Amino acid sequence: MILDTVSRLSRYAALNPLFLRAAEYLRRSDLNLMADGRYEISGEDAFLTLTRSSLRLSTEASLEAHRLYADIQIVLSGEEGYGWRSVASCTAPRGTYCAERDILFYDDRPDTFLTLRPGGMAVFFPSDAHAPLIGSGEVRKCIVKVRC
Repeated sequence: MILDTVSRLSRYAALNPLFLRAAEYLRRSDLNLMADGRYEISGEDAFLTLTRSSLRLSTEASLEAHRLYADIQIVLSGEEGYGWRSVASCTAPRGTYCAERDILFYDDRPDTFLTLRPGGMAVFFPSDAHAPLIGSGEVRKCIVKVRC
């Protein structure tokens, strides 16, 4: 997991060259003026989704993990909490992995929590189970999916 600001995403290009493509796309786009929906960055290798979501209590949040993509979560307005736990320490999968959505949920509880504010960024790799949308009120966010 990486915690930083979105303006520094390009510094992580050595981890995955698609991070640089995503950073360039984000730098030349005003996400606040874009409608909610999906936008391609590099075909199915990198794309983003803009969404507005209601937040929930931490006890209602579910850990999720992805096998094919890293999630770059960026808060545009509001504040969003996340739970985190290493996938290696998750022992209670809920159902089976859904390849179509690249997601597996867990009934385990997070080990730690963090909060992102506008401009904040969290990168969750396939080794990171994360529980998004924790808090009260609503958040507008950008989720960049980057193939690992």
